[in-house]
Amino acid sequence: MGSGKTALVAALCRALASTLRLAVVTNDIYTTEDADFLRAAGVLDPARIRAVETGCCPHTAIRDDITANLDAVEDLEADFGPLDLVLVESGGDNLTATFSYGLVDRQIFVIDVAGGDKVPRKGGPGVTNSDLLVINKTDLAPLVGADLGVMARDAERVRHGRPVLFTSLTTRPGAAEVADWVLAVLAGSSRHVRSRSPDHPAAQVAAPGRPS
Repeated sequence: MGSGKTALVAALCRALASTLRLAVVTNDIYTTEDADFLRAAGVLDPARIRAVETGCCPHTAIRDDITANLDAVEDLEADFGPLDLVLVESGGDNLTATFSYGLVDRQIFVIDVAGGDKVPRKGGPGVTNSDLLVINKTDLAPLVGADLGVMARDAERVRHGRPVLFTSLTTRPGAAEVADWVLAVLAGSSRHVRSRSPDHPAAQVAAPGRPS
């Protein structure tokens, strides 16, 4: 919670909606808060944003019993299909959270520097095995004493070459590199997207936290 998942989804919608047929499914326990935020922000036709109220740990609905999310995706396909991309946002914030690959084709896992530079080396399935790790809110690093170099080193070590992007939606609100990664995946060329260090000029771009 608070790592920037919904803000990243909003940025991706703004970046991709003009070129892709797009929809979003959000997950919250008892509310439609995230879906309401996205609708109010005007990032998509409100009807293309569906909310799943899980009534339990949101991670259960993206990993163990994915029926409600599959129903939401299928309803969107029925109403607006064929769709090029559906962004499914998890609720909550947990290093153990992962999506079922019966629900998603790729997983973006979002953490932020406010949790400290120790988070990548703590690992967990999202940090180590997600298709893309986004380390968000890099602009806060000096304020919380987080060393981005340490985070980059530890993320590279635990992820064994899987891509990592450093982002700040405050300083670079377009999420350009994350959007590029999504487009590369859709084009079937994600293997060409490489990790970027926090010192790389483009890697300071803002960045789907923990899973998005």
